[in-house]
Amino acid sequence: MAMITADMVKKLRDQTGAGMMECKTALTEASGDFEEANTILRKRGLASAAKKAGRTASEGLIGHRLAADHASGVLVEVNCESDFVARTPDFQQLVQNVLSEIERADGAANDVWLKDPNGPVRKLVAAAIAKLGENMAVPRFVRYAGQGYVGQYIHLGGKIGVQVEFGGVTPALGARDEFATLVKEIAMQIAASSPTYASRDAVTAEVLDNERAIYRAQMENSGKPAHVIDKIVEGKLGAFYSQVVLVDQASIRDPKMTVKDVLAAAAKTLGAAVVVTRFARLKVGEAAQ
Repeated sequence: MAMITADMVKKLRDQTGAGMMECKTALTEASGDFEEANTILRKRGLASAAKKAGRTASEGLIGHRLAADHASGVLVEVNCESDFVARTPDFQQLVQNVLSEIERADGAANDVWLKDPNGPVRKLVAAAIAKLGENMAVPRFVRYAGQGYVGQYIHLGGKIGVQVEFGGVTPALGARDEFATLVKEIAMQIAASSPTYASRDAVTAEVLDNERAIYRAQMENSGKPAHVIDKIVEGKLGAFYSQVVLVDQASIRDPKMTVKDVLAAAAKTLGAAVVVTRFARLKVGEAAQ
């Protein structure tokens, strides 16, 4: 049987909002598997699907670089141990140097390349560690290029970065102030509400089946007829979409509208429909949780 430590219980509590004893019980039943423990808690109605871990495990910055024509963009997370070091010119130069290496590598830049002990990023980090005296890491990056119009938004002084790609954007459309306003609004939405999927189509059948199973388990002893339970399950699925799918979320600017409504209103103003094809949201420390 897996040893369940206090740190493991605390981590699950931060992720789910469930009580300490419930978290310990779920972890014990799941033999220490966090994903399984989360599912156990949700089946018992003790955890929320959209609850995110509240505390970051490290300091640092989200570096960002955007092409002038918005055809490409890069976000990268660079970690250190203290906010003091994150504010130093040397650390900020490290962030810029890492961004340059990602751009230089172009299509060859991937996770294996990033973690190569003899690769350019690891060498930059090693030199910075030697100079600044803190442990540092570059756990992840996101690069979009050549598939659409790329926008970015940086929040909390570089602690959260969003990159969003739009399809259907002509050069004339991309030059309009109204479109720039829309890009910022959608990016801020992603920063604030942390969706997982751009559209319902992006949610896999496996995820949906798992959600339905959880909802049915919650109703198991309700005594309600099967057809009533089916309706309740589909209703809960709609609530799930409103949490994790960008276009189904309530707009942070006007909660009476969904993001889908915001995009539709913008299409009328712009005289052309645009769609969010993909996005990424990086928060400092999340990769270490």
